[in-house]
Amino acid sequence: MGYTEQDSAYTNLENKSTEELLLGINEVDQQIAAIVQGCIPALIPLVDSIVQGIKQGGRLIYIGAGSSGRLGVLDASECPPTFGVPYSMVHGLIAGGDDAIRYAVENAEDNLEAGWTTLQQMQLHPQDVIVGISASGTTPYVHSTLAHARAFNLTTGCIVCNLQSSIAQVADFPVEMNTGPEFLTGSTRMKAGTAQKMVLNMLSTSVMIKLGKVYGNKMIDMRIANDKLRERAIRMLVQETSCSEAIATSLLSKYKSVRAVLENLKTESTS
Repeated sequence: MGYTEQDSAYTNLENKSTEELLLGINEVDQQIAAIVQGCIPALIPLVDSIVQGIKQGGRLIYIGAGSSGRLGVLDASECPPTFGVPYSMVHGLIAGGDDAIRYAVENAEDNLEAGWTTLQQMQLHPQDVIVGISASGTTPYVHSTLAHARAFNLTTGCIVCNLQSSIAQVADFPVEMNTGPEFLTGSTRMKAGTAQKMVLNMLSTSVMIKLGKVYGNKMIDMRIANDKLRERAIRMLVQETSCSEAIATSLLSKYKSVRAVLENLKTESTS
């Protein structure tokens, strides 16, 4: 039995007040940042490998089931609007397919061939990096897919919440955390899920920064899809160029992105 399945230190939950429940969950959550910090040395080579792979035409592909799969899909879906990258660069695959994002699909995580079959349909590139996400570190769907990918000479990584797991054994770059028992015994969507989300935030953001998708601390390649993002882009331009809001608005309308504005202004200033 993995640490994530151990009995909670909190009991008689049904008899606790709302305040006691919330304080208990928060007490458990406060352990997570330190746990995640401990996995940074293992995360560094995984990030660097993904950056190298993408620079050579590869992709980042997350594989997961249940809550872990949903977190991978979420992280992948956020990359294009945040960093302006194509949707083909980062993928999130979940056991049971897209229906499993919203609904539980029975026995999907036990299907040993589904993940590899899906990967093969994606026209695999030699520089693709496959990252399995699993709280237990034993999910059959994830383990089998990573094992197939590794046998195919693809780079593999994993984000798991138990130590010395079977999935870590088939990952070139395992990121292992001992998140321990949950507040609600076995409910890994809670502490383990929060830890996984933090690691995914660190991983994808670091990858995109190292790919040149950020200037200073600004998301200059973000897709301007609504008024809020348009206002943010205008603020960026005002801060970076010291121009007025009116000029920034005009430039953004002309060039369509913060990066394009900055690059054209730089070209004009040197011509």
